Amino acid sequence: MDSDATCTEPMGEKAVDIEVLGALSAREHGISITPTAPKPRQVLALLALHADRVVQVSSLIEELWDDEPPRSARTTLQTYVLQLRELIGEALAKAGEDGVTAKDILVTLPGGYRLNTRGGRVDFREFERQAGAGYRAMDGDDYAAAARRLREALSLWTGSALADVTAGSRIGLEVKRLEETRLCALDQRIEADLRLGRHRELLSELTVLVNKHRMHESLHGQFMVALHRSGRRGEALSAYQRLRATLVRELGLEPSAALSRLQRSILTAHPETVTARGPEAAGQAVARVG
Repeated sequence: MDSDATCTEPMGEKAVDIEVLGALSAREHGISITPTAPKPRQVLALLALHADRVVQVSSLIEELWDDEPPRSARTTLQTYVLQLRELIGEALAKAGEDGVTAKDILVTLPGGYRLNTRGGRVDFREFERQAGAGYRAMDGDDYAAAARRLREALSLWTGSALADVTAGSRIGLEVKRLEETRLCALDQRIEADLRLGRHRELLSELTVLVNKHRMHESLHGQFMVALHRSGRRGEALSAYQRLRATLVRELGLEPSAALSRLQRSILTAHPETVTARGPEAAGQAVARVG
């Protein structure tokens, strides 16, 4: 069944709903079709990450066995696909849906397979949509709307992406990309909150984040701003020195010119005049993620 032909169906009804922003979950008619065995979970995860698109057999084999596939790789992959179709078929039977088979949901195509969502909810696409709206609000200087939309986007995350899936090379790259988009949205949401004067409310969150991301300059810059605006200039400068020591020790690099300007502005300016990305202060800080 072509997914385009059924895109008008109500979301979550007669559809496959997918979640990857945390534990893997795939549901047909609200009934789980997520296998428990590790290898079939990998297959489902890669199909879910490319929902409604063809995933090549070669990509699935690389994900499962890297560059050392067994001779029986294709046959074994077909077995995993059959296991997934059994789960889909059971869900369709429980829901009492006639006229649709598991092969219509998990489709075999020349060279690969496609998981048809039939208009179902896909959490990472919803995240990208909400985050995009937040970025547009930031560009329009509507910081309240930006903070709200980015917060809504980030609320879709329930943990690390595909936290319960053993990731091979293909899924590993996708997980890294998703986590980077999450960090970018978080960075922008914090920036919007700073613009709204919520520096004191941000301190506990930023304390955790800078300890988790020890070489992320943008988060450190935001932490410095929040501390300084809260009347804690000494702690703001100490945060800069800790980051500098980490960057020199781990990467052999000094902090960016933007962050150095922010440090100098904290030394000379009043708290309310310092911004994380203002032209007089840090400019557009470059994030070094560690």
